[in-house]
Amino acid sequence: MDPSLDLFVIGAGSGGVRAARLAAHLGARVAVAEMAATGGTCVNLGCIPKKLYSYAAHFAETFHEAHGFGWPVQAPALDWELLKANRAAEIRRLNGVYEAVLDGAAAELVRGRARIVSPHEVEVAGRRFHARHILVATGGHPVIPDVPGGEHALCSDDMFDLPRFPKRLVVVGGGYIACEMASIFRGLGAEVAQIVRGSRLLRGFDNDVARFLAAEMGKKGVDIRLGTHLQRIDRGDDGLRATMHDGHMLAADTVLYATGRTPNTRGLGLEEAGVALGARGEVVVDARYRSSVPSILAVGDVTDRVQLTPVALAEAMVVVDDLFGRGERRLDYDFIPTAVFTHPGIGTVGWTEAQARERFGVVRTYQSEFRSLKHTLSGSSERTLMKLVVDDASDRVVGLHMVGAEAGETVQGFAVALKAGATKAVFDATIGIHPTAAEEFVTMREPVSR
Repeated sequence: MDPSLDLFVIGAGSGGVRAARLAAHLGARVAVAEMAATGGTCVNLGCIPKKLYSYAAHFAETFHEAHGFGWPVQAPALDWELLKANRAAEIRRLNGVYEAVLDGAAAELVRGRARIVSPHEVEVAGRRFHARHILVATGGHPVIPDVPGGEHALCSDDMFDLPRFPKRLVVVGGGYIACEMASIFRGLGAEVAQIVRGSRLLRGFDNDVARFLAAEMGKKGVDIRLGTHLQRIDRGDDGLRATMHDGHMLAADTVLYATGRTPNTRGLGLEEAGVALGARGEVVVDARYRSSVPSILAVGDVTDRVQLTPVALAEAMVVVDDLFGRGERRLDYDFIPTAVFTHPGIGTVGWTEAQARERFGVVRTYQSEFRSLKHTLSGSSERTLMKLVVDDASDRVVGLHMVGAEAGETVQGFAVALKAGATKAVFDATIGIHPTAAEEFVTMREPVSR
């Protein structure tokens, strides 16, 4: 058996690497197991490649919009192979950064699949490690439902390195990953149909945001079909045929299922070690991220709570502070900002209008919809939506939502204000930066509902 450790981390993604690095800096003896590329979903198959492809997808539109500003250029053809190669090079660079971080902290990176064999022991590639604490940070993976012909469908992990660019893409799902992929591949030049079983996009987001985004994506050419579900997929001579529940068929080069993700807990030995798992296979943890076995903890997507990289990072810091620090760090899950990299993008922080009414009772909402200054010359019909939700009793702004260019960048700053408890009066007293879209958040005066 290898020498005893203070912490063994399973998973070298965002949460796992952050925990390992901080624990090692505090003097703990640490090892990290990883069976795939370092950096986890975010670096390899999520946030980073998705944002890079989102940038790429904007260029065709930008070439067209340049005409109105005196640049009558013609859009060149997309070089899919070059885009993939450049993305892959950047991901390899980031993999190296993560490995260097662990090496610099003197945390051992152990290659192979880890299995917990007791509350204090982990086995990897024939080596057995004893550790005072074990942290599970294995993330999650996309799931393709069991439908006839499902073997012909792909998941989001597959989309960044397709051997051929799909001229016809069918996206199944109405969540943020489905909407992002539909937007990206439409921007890159594919014909895109998005199949949504429910009556709206983006369940869990503000109703006005979902409605507005659907209209904007439709204007850009995404064929959104609500209240529809895919019944089967068949392969023919000219590609794939996706058959809907009503008998309608869509021809496609690629069918993408983006209907959900599930925690990576299978084969880790968790249940055998006595760790309780939830209905979806997630590790059930308490407020301090301990499982039903006190020596085994978990953070990030594997707990199936808030599936965001910055949240996994913050949770990891709480765990390390508890185990090796002063135990003073806490994580407040209210007012966590998030962005959706659709075209146009979404930025949101706080409660939706419906959630705020349920939580606070009487709320006021302020809303503005407009065409940005850029598009007065670009020729684009894209519009921007901004919305504030205010608790009427306290005047506190409890929800802020935006659909428009650079929504994530804009909302990050306002998230600080909401976290600090800013009231609508504070917003009203703040001078805007003119001319920007962001100034609209501090110039809305008349509520649209109460």
